[in-house]
Amino acid sequence: MTQIDLNADMGEGFGPWRMGDDAALLDIVTSANIACGFHAGDWDTMAATMRAAVANGVGIGAHPGFPDLQGFGRRAMKMPHDSVARLVQYQLGAAQAMARAAGGTVRHLKLHGALSNMAQADGELARHAYAAALEVQPDIVLMVLAATPMEEAARALGVPYAAEIFADRGYAEDGTLILRGQPGAMITDPEEAAARISQMIREGAIITAKGARIETRIDTVCLHGDEPSAVTAARTLRQRLENDGLTIARL
Repeated sequence: MTQIDLNADMGEGFGPWRMGDDAALLDIVTSANIACGFHAGDWDTMAATMRAAVANGVGIGAHPGFPDLQGFGRRAMKMPHDSVARLVQYQLGAAQAMARAAGGTVRHLKLHGALSNMAQADGELARHAYAAALEVQPDIVLMVLAATPMEEAARALGVPYAAEIFADRGYAEDGTLILRGQPGAMITDPEEAAARISQMIREGAIITAKGARIETRIDTVCLHGDEPSAVTAARTLRQRLENDGLTIARL
């Protein structure tokens, strides 16, 4: 591998409340997953974040989640698959409109929080969400959690996708993310996170908490912008990967 994308979740403030340093991250990452107003964000935040992404040459992605501002979209919700499909379409449509007004376009889609956690375990849910997005934008790139039913769903649909690993999250033995709040879920040391990701990319494999290796395609690495160490971790990781000889480029 000679090229990798770095992505971060952004635009997750609401009204006067701000989360993360999006401006600093936009100088480091190559793709931005922008909240669409359901789990976080609003029309003003979306507009400002997308304008900044366009100005920095960063790829724009829609980041739909459950309608759960209070819980930041991290609480699971029981919802029929058809309703999840419409939920995704609604938020993607908003992202397309705001991106166009900012002089850009939506390039990819990445599910957020609990919706993503559920889809990584339930391939049928993932398929419904992705098929719904493709009905709205047939050329959209699906950003999927590598080596999970999400990736299988994207392959089955026969469409472009980007297989993602997480710099600041620990992995369970089945290749899924360790749930937040459990031991090993978060990797907060920037040097440790950079070393882990460098090794995973070199080996083409997810390395689990117990040291097992799950071979996988890796196209993009996620950095969570809401963590206190996010900007330092992003800079550290980018420098490490560039030192490894990789080109950092958007999808």
